[in-house]
Amino acid sequence: MLRQRPIDNFIVDFYCAALGLVIEVDGDSHFTEEGKAYDAERTSVLEGYGLRVVRFTNVEVFREFEGVCWRLEGLVGELLDPP
Repeated sequence: MLRQRPIDNFIVDFYCAALGLVIEVDGDSHFTEEGKAYDAERTSVLEGYGLRVVRFTNVEVFREFEGVCWRLEGLVGELLDPP
């Protein structure tokens, strides 16, 4: 797992090459109309490389860390054993 990894013209928060997984942790700036549009374009580009992008808010990470971990654990299982 790499932290703040450049991919294309973006710097992703976390990247796991083995799983093709990008994890983003979004603060307040991501919830403006401009931020939402930028994130949608960015996600589309990253998914175009075959990457799976998952997003969490800062609030989720700080207040519901265990739940974030459970969601990631399920996602990792899904990526390791696709249907």
